[in-house]
Amino acid sequence: MKGLLVAGTGSDTGKSVVTAGICRWLARQGVRVAPFKGQNMSLNSFVTREGAEIGRAQAMQAAAARVEPSALMNPVLLKPGGERSSQVIVLGKPVGELSARGYHGGRQAALLDTVVECLEELGRTHDAVICEGAGSPAEINLRRTDIVNMAVAGRAGLPVVVVGDIDRGGVFAAFYGTTALLSAADQRLVAGYLVNKFRGDVSLLQPGLDMLRGLTGRPTLGVLPFAHGLGIDEEDGLRVSLRGAVRESPAEPPHGEEVLRVAVAAVPLMSNFTDVDALAAEPGVLVRFVDRPEELADADLVVLPGTRGTVRALRWLRERGLAEAVARRAAEGRPVLGICGGFQLLGELVDDDVESGAGVVKGLGLLPLRVRFAREKTLARPEGTQYGEPVAGYEIHHGVAELLGGEEPFLDGCRVGAVWGTHWHGSLESDGFRREFLRRVAAAAGRRFEPAPGTRFAALREAQLERLADLVEEHADTDALLRLIEQGPPQDLPFLPPGAP
Repeated sequence: MKGLLVAGTGSDTGKSVVTAGICRWLARQGVRVAPFKGQNMSLNSFVTREGAEIGRAQAMQAAAARVEPSALMNPVLLKPGGERSSQVIVLGKPVGELSARGYHGGRQAALLDTVVECLEELGRTHDAVICEGAGSPAEINLRRTDIVNMAVAGRAGLPVVVVGDIDRGGVFAAFYGTTALLSAADQRLVAGYLVNKFRGDVSLLQPGLDMLRGLTGRPTLGVLPFAHGLGIDEEDGLRVSLRGAVRESPAEPPHGEEVLRVAVAAVPLMSNFTDVDALAAEPGVLVRFVDRPEELADADLVVLPGTRGTVRALRWLRERGLAEAVARRAAEGRPVLGICGGFQLLGELVDDDVESGAGVVKGLGLLPLRVRFAREKTLARPEGTQYGEPVAGYEIHHGVAELLGGEEPFLDGCRVGAVWGTHWHGSLESDGFRREFLRRVAAAAGRRFEPAPGTRFAALREAQLERLADLVEEHADTDALLRLIEQGPPQDLPFLPPGAP
Protein backbone atom coordinates (compact mmCIF):
# COMPACT_ATOMS: atom_id res chain seq x y z
CA MET A 1 0.00 0.00 0.00
CA LYS A 2 1.17 3.52 -0.77
CA GLY A 3 0.65 6.17 1.87
CA LEU A 4 1.74 7.24 5.31
CA LEU A 5 0.43 7.71 8.83
CA VAL A 6 0.48 11.14 10.46
CA ALA A 7 0.97 10.56 14.19
CA GLY A 8 1.43 13.14 16.92
CA THR A 9 3.37 13.67 20.11
CA GLY A 10 -0.04 14.13 21.77
CA SER A 11 -3.59 15.34 21.20
CA ASP A 12 -4.23 18.65 19.44
CA THR A 13 -0.80 18.85 17.81
CA GLY A 14 -2.34 19.46 14.38
CA LYS A 15 -2.62 15.94 12.99
CA SER A 16 -6.02 16.60 11.42
CA VAL A 17 -4.99 19.75 9.57
CA VAL A 18 -1.60 18.33 8.51
CA THR A 19 -3.37 15.27 7.10
CA ALA A 20 -5.81 17.55 5.25
CA GLY A 21 -2.95 19.67 3.95
CA ILE A 22 -1.07 16.65 2.61
CA CYS A 23 -4.29 15.34 1.01
CA ARG A 24 -4.95 18.61 -0.81
CA TRP A 25 -1.30 18.96 -1.85
CA LEU A 26 -1.38 15.45 -3.36
CA ALA A 27 -4.74 16.10 -5.03
CA ARG A 28 -3.24 19.18 -6.68
CA GLN A 29 -0.56 16.89 -8.14
CA GLY A 30 -3.23 14.69 -9.70
CA VAL A 31 -2.87 11.91 -7.11
CA ARG A 32 -6.05 10.02 -6.25
CA VAL A 33 -5.74 10.26 -2.49
CA ALA A 34 -8.04 9.28 0.38
CA PRO A 35 -7.90 10.21 4.08
CA PHE A 36 -8.28 7.59 6.81
CA LYS A 37 -8.57 7.39 10.57
CA GLY A 38 -9.16 3.96 12.02
CA GLN A 39 -10.73 5.19 15.24
CA ASN A 40 -11.92 8.66 16.08
CA MET A 41 -13.33 10.08 19.32
CA SER A 42 -15.40 13.15 18.59
CA LEU A 43 -18.78 14.77 19.14
CA ASN A 44 -18.41 16.55 15.80
CA SER A 45 -19.68 14.13 13.19
CA PHE A 46 -21.06 14.10 9.65
CA VAL A 47 -23.43 11.95 7.58
CA THR A 48 -22.19 10.55 4.28
CA ARG A 49 -24.46 10.21 1.25
CA GLU A 50 -24.98 6.53 2.02
CA GLY A 51 -26.24 7.45 5.50
CA ALA A 52 -23.13 6.59 7.53
CA GLU A 53 -21.91 8.67 10.48
CA ILE A 54 -18.20 9.57 10.50
CA GLY A 55 -16.04 12.21 12.19
CA ARG A 56 -16.29 15.71 10.74
CA ALA A 57 -12.50 15.86 10.53
CA GLN A 58 -12.51 12.98 8.05
CA ALA A 59 -15.28 14.65 6.03
CA MET A 60 -13.13 17.79 5.94
CA GLN A 61 -10.10 15.73 4.87
CA ALA A 62 -12.18 14.09 2.13
CA ALA A 63 -13.04 17.57 0.86
CA ALA A 64 -9.33 18.35 0.91
CA ALA A 65 -8.68 15.20 -1.13
CA ARG A 66 -11.54 16.16 -3.50
CA VAL A 67 -13.33 12.86 -2.92
CA GLU A 68 -16.72 11.94 -1.48
CA PRO A 69 -16.56 11.06 2.24
CA SER A 70 -17.20 7.41 3.07
CA ALA A 71 -17.56 5.20 6.15
CA LEU A 72 -14.36 3.47 4.99
CA MET A 73 -12.45 6.61 5.94
CA ASN A 74 -13.46 6.39 9.62
CA PRO A 75 -14.60 2.84 10.40
CA VAL A 76 -14.80 3.35 14.18
CA LEU A 77 -16.21 6.50 15.80
CA LEU A 78 -16.61 6.97 19.56
CA LYS A 79 -19.07 9.61 20.76
CA PRO A 80 -18.63 10.35 24.48
CA GLY A 81 -21.80 10.31 26.53
CA GLY A 82 -20.18 11.01 29.89
CA GLU A 83 -16.89 10.76 31.72
CA ARG A 84 -16.54 6.98 31.30
CA SER A 85 -18.73 5.78 28.43
CA SER A 86 -19.14 6.34 24.70
CA GLN A 87 -21.44 5.31 21.91
CA VAL A 88 -19.52 3.02 19.57
CA ILE A 89 -20.20 3.52 15.86
CA VAL A 90 -18.82 0.94 13.42
CA LEU A 91 -18.94 1.54 9.67
CA GLY A 92 -21.27 4.45 10.22
CA LYS A 93 -23.88 2.76 12.44
CA PRO A 94 -24.16 2.69 16.25
CA VAL A 95 -23.56 -0.76 17.74
CA GLY A 96 -23.87 0.03 21.45
CA GLU A 97 -22.72 2.01 24.45
CA LEU A 98 -19.55 0.90 26.21
CA SER A 99 -17.48 2.00 29.17
CA ALA A 100 -13.83 2.83 28.52
CA ARG A 101 -12.83 -0.33 30.40
CA GLY A 102 -15.25 -2.46 28.38
CA TYR A 103 -14.05 -1.02 25.10
CA HIS A 104 -10.32 -1.28 25.76
CA GLY A 105 -10.85 -4.60 27.54
CA GLY A 106 -11.69 -6.50 24.39
CA ARG A 107 -14.03 -4.83 21.91
CA GLN A 108 -11.41 -2.47 20.52
CA ALA A 109 -8.85 -5.14 19.65
CA ALA A 110 -11.54 -7.17 17.89
CA LEU A 111 -12.12 -4.23 15.53
CA LEU A 112 -8.55 -4.14 14.19
CA ASP A 113 -9.37 -6.48 11.29
CA THR A 114 -12.33 -4.26 10.29
CA VAL A 115 -10.11 -1.18 10.39
CA VAL A 116 -7.38 -2.78 8.28
CA GLU A 117 -9.91 -4.13 5.76
CA CYS A 118 -11.30 -0.60 5.27
CA LEU A 119 -7.79 0.77 4.82
CA GLU A 120 -6.94 -1.92 2.29
CA GLU A 121 -10.14 -1.20 0.33
CA LEU A 122 -9.19 2.48 0.12
CA GLY A 123 -5.71 1.43 -0.98
CA ARG A 124 -7.19 -0.61 -3.84
CA THR A 125 -9.28 2.29 -5.15
CA HIS A 126 -6.82 5.17 -4.62
CA ASP A 127 -3.21 5.92 -5.48
CA ALA A 128 -2.36 6.76 -1.85
CA VAL A 129 -3.98 6.83 1.59
CA ILE A 130 -2.99 9.43 4.18
CA CYS A 131 -3.86 8.11 7.63
CA GLU A 132 -4.29 10.14 10.78
CA GLY A 133 -3.35 8.71 14.16
CA ALA A 134 -5.00 9.52 17.48
CA GLY A 135 -3.46 11.03 20.60
CA SER A 136 0.08 9.72 20.78
CA PRO A 137 1.44 6.37 19.55
CA ALA A 138 3.52 6.26 22.76
CA GLU A 139 0.52 5.69 25.02
CA ILE A 140 2.11 2.41 26.06
CA ASN A 141 -0.77 1.44 28.35
CA LEU A 142 -3.02 1.23 25.29
CA ARG A 143 -0.64 -0.31 22.74
CA ARG A 144 -2.04 -3.83 23.16
CA THR A 145 -5.49 -2.72 21.97
CA ASP A 146 -4.33 -0.08 19.45
CA ILE A 147 -6.35 0.12 16.22
CA VAL A 148 -5.43 3.62 15.06
CA ASN A 149 -1.68 4.24 15.42
CA MET A 150 1.26 1.83 15.14
CA ALA A 151 -0.87 -1.32 14.83
CA VAL A 152 -2.43 0.07 11.65
CA ALA A 153 0.89 1.32 10.28
CA GLY A 154 2.48 -2.06 11.03
CA ARG A 155 -0.25 -4.11 9.36
CA ALA A 156 -0.18 -1.89 6.25
CA GLY A 157 3.61 -1.33 6.19
CA LEU A 158 3.15 2.45 6.27
CA PRO A 159 5.84 4.96 7.23
CA VAL A 160 4.98 7.21 10.16
CA VAL A 161 5.58 10.96 10.39
CA VAL A 162 5.25 12.39 13.91
CA VAL A 163 3.81 15.92 14.28
CA GLY A 164 4.77 18.07 17.28
CA ASP A 165 3.27 21.38 18.40
CA ILE A 166 6.21 23.68 19.12
CA ASP A 167 3.84 26.41 20.34
CA ARG A 168 3.38 24.31 23.50
CA GLY A 169 7.11 24.02 24.11
CA GLY A 170 9.21 20.89 24.66
CA VAL A 171 8.88 19.65 21.11
CA PHE A 172 12.37 18.09 20.91
CA ALA A 173 11.83 16.07 24.07
CA ALA A 174 8.40 15.08 22.79
CA PHE A 175 9.83 13.81 19.48
CA TYR A 176 12.64 11.88 21.15
CA GLY A 177 10.47 10.50 23.95
CA THR A 178 7.67 9.43 21.59
CA THR A 179 10.14 7.46 19.48
CA ALA A 180 12.09 5.97 22.39
CA LEU A 181 8.93 4.63 24.07
CA LEU A 182 7.97 2.56 21.03
CA SER A 183 8.96 -1.06 20.52
CA ALA A 184 11.75 -1.87 18.11
CA ALA A 185 9.21 -3.02 15.49
CA ASP A 186 7.22 0.20 15.82
CA GLN A 187 10.34 2.39 15.76
CA ARG A 188 11.28 0.91 12.37
CA LEU A 189 8.22 2.67 10.93
CA VAL A 190 8.93 6.16 12.35
CA ALA A 191 10.56 7.90 9.39
CA GLY A 192 10.68 11.54 10.47
CA TYR A 193 9.14 14.52 12.23
CA LEU A 194 7.10 17.60 11.36
CA VAL A 195 7.25 20.71 13.55
CA ASN A 196 3.91 22.51 13.64
CA LYS A 197 2.84 26.04 14.70
CA PHE A 198 6.32 27.61 14.64
CA ARG A 199 6.66 31.36 15.19
CA GLY A 200 9.86 33.20 14.35
CA ASP A 201 13.10 32.66 12.47
CA VAL A 202 13.55 29.04 11.37
CA SER A 203 17.32 29.47 11.25
CA LEU A 204 17.32 29.75 15.05
CA LEU A 205 15.62 26.36 15.23
CA GLN A 206 18.01 24.62 12.85
CA PRO A 207 20.69 23.65 15.41
CA GLY A 208 18.05 21.81 17.41
CA LEU A 209 16.78 20.03 14.31
CA ASP A 210 20.35 18.94 13.48
CA MET A 211 20.87 17.64 17.01
CA LEU A 212 17.54 15.79 16.87
CA ARG A 213 18.62 14.03 13.70
CA GLY A 214 21.91 13.08 15.31
CA LEU A 215 20.14 11.69 18.37
CA THR A 216 17.38 9.81 16.54
CA GLY A 217 18.74 9.14 13.06
CA ARG A 218 15.56 10.66 11.64
CA PRO A 219 15.09 13.92 9.70
CA THR A 220 12.67 16.73 10.38
CA LEU A 221 10.59 16.86 7.20
CA GLY A 222 9.28 20.37 7.66
CA VAL A 223 8.63 23.31 9.96
CA LEU A 224 5.09 24.56 9.44
CA PRO A 225 4.47 28.15 10.57
CA PHE A 226 1.72 29.19 12.94
CA ALA A 227 -1.25 30.15 10.74
CA HIS A 228 -4.02 32.38 12.07
CA GLY A 229 -7.67 31.97 11.15
CA LEU A 230 -7.59 28.63 9.38
CA GLY A 231 -11.21 28.03 10.39
CA ILE A 232 -10.95 24.27 9.84
CA ASP A 233 -13.44 21.93 11.54
CA GLU A 234 -12.28 20.87 14.97
CA GLU A 235 -12.40 17.30 16.13
CA ASP A 236 -12.18 16.62 19.82
CA GLY A 237 -12.90 19.72 21.83
CA LEU A 238 -13.48 23.42 22.22
CA ARG A 239 -10.05 24.46 23.37
CA VAL A 240 -9.75 26.95 20.52
CA SER A 241 -13.34 28.07 20.21
CA LEU A 242 -13.90 28.75 23.89
CA ARG A 243 -11.04 31.23 23.99
CA GLY A 244 -13.50 33.74 22.58
CA ALA A 245 -14.74 34.24 19.07
CA VAL A 246 -15.20 31.26 16.78
CA ARG A 247 -12.79 32.60 14.16
CA GLU A 248 -9.25 33.67 14.98
CA SER A 249 -9.02 35.96 11.97
CA PRO A 250 -10.03 39.64 12.33
CA ALA A 251 -13.76 40.13 11.75
CA GLU A 252 -14.69 42.00 8.59
CA PRO A 253 -16.74 45.18 9.00
CA PRO A 254 -20.51 44.79 8.72
CA HIS A 255 -22.19 45.20 5.34
CA GLY A 256 -25.03 47.12 6.99
CA GLU A 257 -24.94 49.79 9.68
CA GLU A 258 -24.64 47.51 12.71
CA VAL A 259 -23.11 44.20 13.76
CA LEU A 260 -25.10 41.17 14.85
CA ARG A 261 -24.02 39.45 18.08
CA VAL A 262 -24.55 35.69 18.43
CA ALA A 263 -24.19 33.88 21.77
CA VAL A 264 -23.87 30.07 21.66
CA ALA A 265 -24.70 28.27 24.91
CA ALA A 266 -21.76 25.97 25.68
CA VAL A 267 -23.94 23.08 26.82
CA PRO A 268 -22.38 19.85 28.14
CA LEU A 269 -21.41 17.25 25.52
CA MET A 270 -21.86 19.87 22.82
CA SER A 271 -21.91 18.27 19.37
CA ASN A 272 -21.43 19.76 15.93
CA PHE A 273 -20.68 23.22 17.26
CA THR A 274 -19.21 23.78 13.79
CA ASP A 275 -22.80 24.66 12.78
CA VAL A 276 -22.11 28.26 13.81
CA ASP A 277 -18.96 28.60 11.70
CA ALA A 278 -21.11 29.72 8.78
CA LEU A 279 -22.55 32.51 10.93
CA ALA A 280 -19.07 33.61 11.95
CA ALA A 281 -18.07 33.75 8.28
CA GLU A 282 -20.59 36.54 7.66
CA PRO A 283 -19.07 40.06 7.79
CA GLY A 284 -20.37 41.83 10.86
CA VAL A 285 -21.57 38.69 12.68
CA LEU A 286 -19.74 38.19 15.98
CA VAL A 287 -20.04 34.70 17.46
CA ARG A 288 -18.95 33.64 20.94
CA PHE A 289 -19.59 30.72 23.31
CA VAL A 290 -21.12 31.56 26.69
CA ASP A 291 -22.05 29.80 29.92
CA ARG A 292 -23.59 32.56 32.08
CA PRO A 293 -27.02 34.24 31.80
CA GLU A 294 -25.58 37.77 31.89
CA GLU A 295 -23.68 36.98 28.68
CA LEU A 296 -27.00 36.73 26.83
CA ALA A 297 -27.97 40.32 27.64
CA ASP A 298 -26.40 41.96 24.57
CA ALA A 299 -26.88 39.01 22.20
CA ASP A 300 -29.09 39.52 19.15
CA LEU A 301 -29.37 35.76 18.65
CA VAL A 302 -28.92 32.93 21.16
CA VAL A 303 -28.11 29.51 19.73
CA LEU A 304 -28.74 26.28 21.61
CA PRO A 305 -26.45 23.86 19.73
CA GLY A 306 -26.48 20.10 19.40
CA THR A 307 -25.64 17.95 22.41
CA ARG A 308 -25.09 14.27 23.07
CA GLY A 309 -26.83 14.74 26.44
CA THR A 310 -30.20 16.49 26.04
CA VAL A 311 -31.42 15.80 29.57
CA ARG A 312 -28.05 16.72 31.06
CA ALA A 313 -28.08 19.97 29.05
CA LEU A 314 -31.55 20.83 30.37
CA ARG A 315 -30.33 20.38 33.93
CA TRP A 316 -27.22 22.47 33.21
CA LEU A 317 -29.25 25.31 31.70
CA ARG A 318 -31.53 25.40 34.74
CA GLU A 319 -28.74 25.19 37.29
CA ARG A 320 -26.91 28.13 35.71
CA GLY A 321 -29.97 30.34 35.25
CA LEU A 322 -29.65 30.14 31.47
CA ALA A 323 -33.02 28.42 31.04
CA GLU A 324 -34.78 31.34 32.70
CA ALA A 325 -32.77 33.85 30.63
CA VAL A 326 -33.65 32.08 27.35
CA ALA A 327 -37.34 31.93 28.32
CA ARG A 328 -37.29 35.63 29.13
CA ARG A 329 -35.79 36.38 25.71
CA ALA A 330 -38.50 34.37 23.99
CA ALA A 331 -41.23 36.22 25.89
CA GLU A 332 -39.69 39.52 24.80
CA GLY A 333 -39.61 38.44 21.14
CA ARG A 334 -35.80 38.26 21.02
CA PRO A 335 -34.36 35.60 18.68
CA VAL A 336 -33.44 32.06 19.79
CA LEU A 337 -32.36 29.19 17.52
CA GLY A 338 -32.19 25.53 18.58
CA ILE A 339 -30.29 23.01 16.44
CA CYS A 340 -30.73 19.23 16.89
CA GLY A 341 -30.33 18.63 20.64
CA GLY A 342 -30.88 22.37 21.12
CA PHE A 343 -34.18 22.04 19.21
CA GLN A 344 -35.20 19.22 21.56
CA LEU A 345 -34.41 21.40 24.59
CA LEU A 346 -36.96 23.97 23.40
CA GLY A 347 -39.88 21.52 23.44
CA GLU A 348 -42.51 20.78 26.06
CA LEU A 349 -41.08 17.48 27.26
CA VAL A 350 -38.35 14.94 26.56
CA ASP A 351 -39.05 11.21 27.02
CA ASP A 352 -35.60 9.59 27.19
CA ASP A 353 -35.08 5.96 28.13
CA VAL A 354 -32.22 5.62 25.62
CA GLU A 355 -29.57 8.32 26.05
CA SER A 356 -29.89 9.21 29.75
CA GLY A 357 -32.49 6.74 31.00
CA ALA A 358 -34.18 9.64 32.80
CA GLY A 359 -37.67 9.00 31.44
CA VAL A 360 -39.98 11.98 31.00
CA VAL A 361 -38.35 15.36 31.69
CA LYS A 362 -39.91 18.79 31.26
CA GLY A 363 -38.38 20.86 28.43
CA LEU A 364 -38.07 24.64 28.17
CA GLY A 365 -41.58 24.84 26.71
CA LEU A 366 -40.78 27.43 24.04
CA LEU A 367 -41.80 25.35 21.02
CA PRO A 368 -44.85 23.08 20.63
CA LEU A 369 -43.18 19.70 20.36
CA ARG A 370 -42.60 16.55 22.35
CA VAL A 371 -39.47 14.46 21.96
CA ARG A 372 -39.27 10.69 22.37
CA PHE A 373 -35.89 9.00 22.16
CA ALA A 374 -35.76 6.00 19.80
CA ARG A 375 -33.10 3.30 19.98
CA GLU A 376 -32.46 3.57 16.25
CA LYS A 377 -30.54 6.68 15.29
CA THR A 378 -31.77 8.96 12.52
CA LEU A 379 -28.99 9.54 9.97
CA ALA A 380 -30.05 11.52 6.92
CA ARG A 381 -29.02 14.15 4.34
CA PRO A 382 -32.21 16.21 3.86
CA GLU A 383 -32.70 18.95 1.28
CA GLY A 384 -35.50 21.44 0.87
CA THR A 385 -36.53 25.07 0.49
CA GLN A 386 -36.98 27.68 3.21
CA TYR A 387 -37.72 31.38 2.78
CA GLY A 388 -37.63 30.81 -0.97
CA GLU A 389 -34.03 29.57 -0.87
CA PRO A 390 -32.60 26.06 -1.37
CA VAL A 391 -31.15 24.55 1.79
CA ALA A 392 -29.42 21.26 2.64
CA GLY A 393 -28.22 19.73 5.87
CA TYR A 394 -27.71 16.47 7.72
CA GLU A 395 -29.44 14.80 10.67
CA ILE A 396 -27.85 12.82 13.54
CA HIS A 397 -30.21 12.16 16.45
CA HIS A 398 -32.05 9.57 18.55
CA GLY A 399 -34.76 12.02 19.57
CA VAL A 400 -37.94 11.91 17.46
CA ALA A 401 -39.89 15.19 17.54
CA GLU A 402 -43.69 15.24 17.45
CA LEU A 403 -44.73 18.71 16.31
CA LEU A 404 -47.93 19.95 17.95
CA GLY A 405 -48.25 23.25 16.11
CA GLY A 406 -46.16 26.34 15.40
CA GLU A 407 -46.67 29.59 13.53
CA GLU A 408 -44.76 28.33 10.48
CA PRO A 409 -42.64 25.32 9.46
CA PHE A 410 -38.88 25.75 9.74
CA LEU A 411 -37.04 23.01 7.84
CA ASP A 412 -38.16 19.87 9.75
CA GLY A 413 -39.06 21.95 12.82
CA CYS A 414 -41.04 25.09 13.43
CA ARG A 415 -41.03 28.74 14.50
CA VAL A 416 -43.03 30.44 17.23
CA GLY A 417 -42.47 34.18 17.55
CA ALA A 418 -38.71 34.70 17.42
CA VAL A 419 -37.88 31.10 18.43
CA TRP A 420 -36.77 28.71 15.66
CA GLY A 421 -35.91 25.03 15.95
CA THR A 422 -34.68 22.28 13.59
CA HIS A 423 -32.83 18.96 13.68
CA TRP A 424 -30.84 19.94 10.58
CA HIS A 425 -27.12 20.41 11.12
CA GLY A 426 -25.22 22.33 8.46
CA SER A 427 -28.24 24.24 7.11
CA LEU A 428 -26.55 27.60 7.73
CA GLU A 429 -23.89 26.68 5.17
CA SER A 430 -26.55 27.25 2.46
CA ASP A 431 -25.74 30.87 1.61
CA GLY A 432 -29.11 32.18 0.43
CA PHE A 433 -31.00 30.56 3.29
CA ARG A 434 -28.48 31.86 5.84
CA ARG A 435 -28.85 35.41 4.58
CA GLU A 436 -32.66 35.27 4.68
CA PHE A 437 -32.61 33.81 8.18
CA LEU A 438 -30.23 36.52 9.41
CA ARG A 439 -32.44 39.22 7.95
CA ARG A 440 -35.31 37.90 10.04
CA VAL A 441 -33.11 37.71 13.11
CA ALA A 442 -31.91 41.28 12.61
CA ALA A 443 -35.48 42.53 12.19
CA ALA A 444 -36.64 40.77 15.37
CA ALA A 445 -33.59 42.07 17.26
CA GLY A 446 -34.07 45.62 15.99
CA ARG A 447 -30.60 45.73 14.40
CA ARG A 448 -29.72 47.62 11.23
CA PHE A 449 -27.74 44.62 10.02
CA GLU A 450 -27.69 43.46 6.41
CA PRO A 451 -25.96 40.22 5.28
CA ALA A 452 -23.22 40.73 2.72
CA PRO A 453 -24.46 39.52 -0.68
CA GLY A 454 -21.20 37.91 -1.77
CA THR A 455 -20.36 35.64 1.17
CA ARG A 456 -19.96 32.05 -0.05
CA PHE A 457 -19.20 29.69 2.79
CA ALA A 458 -18.12 26.78 0.57
CA ALA A 459 -15.62 29.05 -1.20
CA LEU A 460 -14.22 30.25 2.12
CA ARG A 461 -13.72 26.66 3.29
CA GLU A 462 -12.12 25.74 -0.03
CA ALA A 463 -9.72 28.66 0.32
CA GLN A 464 -8.71 27.40 3.78
CA LEU A 465 -7.95 23.95 2.38
CA GLU A 466 -5.80 25.58 -0.29
CA ARG A 467 -3.95 27.46 2.45
CA LEU A 468 -3.21 24.16 4.17
CA ALA A 469 -1.79 22.72 0.96
CA ASP A 470 0.32 25.86 0.51
CA LEU A 471 1.79 25.40 3.99
CA VAL A 472 2.80 21.83 3.16
CA GLU A 473 4.18 22.74 -0.26
CA GLU A 474 6.15 25.74 0.96
CA HIS A 475 7.42 24.52 4.32
CA ALA A 476 7.71 20.72 4.13
CA ASP A 477 10.19 18.53 2.29
CA THR A 478 7.66 17.33 -0.25
CA ASP A 479 10.22 15.25 -2.17
CA ALA A 480 10.94 13.30 1.01
CA LEU A 481 7.22 12.90 1.73
CA LEU A 482 6.64 11.56 -1.77
CA ARG A 483 9.46 9.04 -1.36
CA LEU A 484 7.94 7.80 1.89
CA ILE A 485 4.49 7.52 0.31
CA GLU A 486 5.85 5.63 -2.70
CA GLN A 487 8.57 3.50 -1.09
CA GLY A 488 7.58 3.05 2.55
CA PRO A 489 9.82 3.49 5.61
CA PRO A 490 13.62 3.49 5.12
CA GLN A 491 15.37 0.25 6.04
CA ASP A 492 18.20 1.72 8.13
CA LEU A 493 16.34 3.53 10.93
CA PRO A 494 18.17 3.11 14.25
CA PHE A 495 16.65 1.87 17.52
CA LEU A 496 16.37 4.33 20.41
CA PRO A 497 16.51 2.79 23.87
CA PRO A 498 14.74 1.91 26.08
CA GLY A 499 11.90 1.00 23.74
CA ALA A 500 8.68 -0.67 24.84
CA PRO A 501 8.25 -4.44 25.33
